[in-house]
Amino acid sequence: MAQDSIDRHIAFWTRELPGLDPDVEGAVTRMQAVVRRLRHEREEALAEHGLRDWQYDVIWWLRTTGTPYQACPTWLAGVLDVRPATLTNRLERLERDGYVERIPDPDDRRRLFVRLTRKALDAWEAVYEDRSSGEHVLLAALTPEQRRQLADLLRIVTLAAEADGPDLLPLAD
Repeated sequence: MAQDSIDRHIAFWTRELPGLDPDVEGAVTRMQAVVRRLRHEREEALAEHGLRDWQYDVIWWLRTTGTPYQACPTWLAGVLDVRPATLTNRLERLERDGYVERIPDPDDRRRLFVRLTRKALDAWEAVYEDRSSGEHVLLAALTPEQRRQLADLLRIVTLAAEADGPDLLPLAD
């Protein structure tokens, strides 16, 4: 099997740290490298569509709520892990740019919902398509069976990570 840059990294560190587990180091370092590559592709897709990370994150989380793609600001602040004042500022900018609208809760006029606009949904879809094609190119090195096996193995790791804490991806109910 051909060697990658991570194999060279492991060879160096096993000399420096004799107790290093090369399988753990290899798996974790490769996952980190793949995440870096995917993050770079995300940044390129966002730039191509005139969006910044924080804008896409708000749009993405609202998109995860399902039709009508809306949520209360408190929930958004929680999943985005930002202070309410930060979220308020971001929502004002997104509203000004036509990506969200704030609408009163029909059951309690004192509360507001943040809802995606058609412009936001179109932007989300365009970025999603760009990112998805890049992800498919990256994983084209694997057969369909290997992709399924990788997904199954990563599910085991994810379940272990979530066993002692919250879900890694807390979608709306």
